[in-house]
Amino acid sequence: MSSHLREVVFDTETTGLSPRKDRIVEIGCVELVNHVPTGKTFHSHINPGCEMPTAAFDVHGLSAEFLSDKPIFADVADDFIAFLGDAPVIAHNAGFDVGFVREELKRLGRPNYEPAVVIDTVAMARKKFPGAQASLDALCRRFEIDLSAREKHGALLDAELLAAVYLELIGGRQQGLNLTSDKGAEKSDSKDGKSNWPARVFSPTPEEESAHQDFVATHPDAVWSK
Repeated sequence: MSSHLREVVFDTETTGLSPRKDRIVEIGCVELVNHVPTGKTFHSHINPGCEMPTAAFDVHGLSAEFLSDKPIFADVADDFIAFLGDAPVIAHNAGFDVGFVREELKRLGRPNYEPAVVIDTVAMARKKFPGAQASLDALCRRFEIDLSAREKHGALLDAELLAAVYLELIGGRQQGLNLTSDKGAEKSDSKDGKSNWPARVFSPTPEEESAHQDFVATHPDAVWSK
């Protein structure tokens, strides 16, 4: 029997940083099955029923006027939660996005949203690249993912970019996945018949080199110093 791992990468845009005081104004979701985007997405702008603070508008460019004729969260909640299903969810600074979803559902008197698995790509990136910037822009640049369309934050675009980043963080994209460039990458087959893909090599930045040297200097008795 073949098993299918379904995951959902999602992002939200909001009126501010506090889940209790602020509201969601946009949701974007991308479905992955066995670490491959299926093309299925969920996307909606949402009328928060309040004014848009200037600081938030400067981030995503969504004005109160633009959102005034969009559905409220209650109108999209069923479809959104159905799209998430029981899949593991992947988000950049996941506590922020999941926290906003929980608060929106709480306002509606609906059951709390408790995904079985939450994967935070910020935590993944910091573990994989200690001391390096872990913003979505920085990770896209590191993995040579095209950022030309990201003039402002947008939930669906950011979810699509994050899907590409997530696949790189777990070991690189699979055959046929056209999210990033794979110039010169060729597949080889091992003796046991399993496919082996060449490892992606990323040179450390000058900041990472400096951080590494500082770290080494604090451990004069380590094996590498002898």
